[in-house]
Amino acid sequence: MYTILICDDDRDIVSALDIYLTSEGYQTVKAYNGREALKAVEQREIHLILMDIMMPELDGIRATAKLREENNVPIILLTAKSEDTDKILGLNIGADDYITKPFNPLEVIARVKSQLRRYTSLGGSEKSTGLITVGPVSMDDSAKRVTVDGEPVALTPIEYNILKLLISHPGQVFSSAQIYEQVWNDPAYGSENTVAVHIRHLREKIEIDPADPRWLKVVWGLGYKMEKGGA
Repeated sequence: MYTILICDDDRDIVSALDIYLTSEGYQTVKAYNGREALKAVEQREIHLILMDIMMPELDGIRATAKLREENNVPIILLTAKSEDTDKILGLNIGADDYITKPFNPLEVIARVKSQLRRYTSLGGSEKSTGLITVGPVSMDDSAKRVTVDGEPVALTPIEYNILKLLISHPGQVFSSAQIYEQVWNDPAYGSENTVAVHIRHLREKIEIDPADPRWLKVVWGLGYKMEKGGA
């Protein structure tokens, strides 16, 4: 059974999410600010976090950044429509997705299930596809391990799956919409910014110079690709 941490300073929202998630068979842990969320993650195994952005004591952005120092658990931000800049910032520091308030319960459940599928797939349930190497970047999908020049790199589930898609098809260009549909398994409406943020974050982890990437390339007006090349 999966355990989901719900963190929001609005207790009515926490209660509503608790009802939605427990009705689907999930266990829940409740927190009302970022500090309580960090403490909850230290105390027990959490499989996914729903995190509000605007909270007292420690907001969702700073809590997400702190969590990403040593934890790759999926994080879905809960945001208001007016918080577009914070959405992008949150994705840039490691959040996997966001849901805009007021939210549809069906959307919440769908996004939770989608993120959990990706997270558990990193545990090794998929059939091995062998070792794939492009330049200094190697992916061992059987071990769910990525290295750059032999050094292990910690990726979030979203980053891992984007890299897996691109590195499995070196030289092939994927549009933002194609990446979003295959990685998020959702329709790609307004997906460009979300994909771009995760690509940028991925470059910071696998490129020597993220501002002038050698391997993870943008093809202007078309999309992204991994360059072909040996180690």
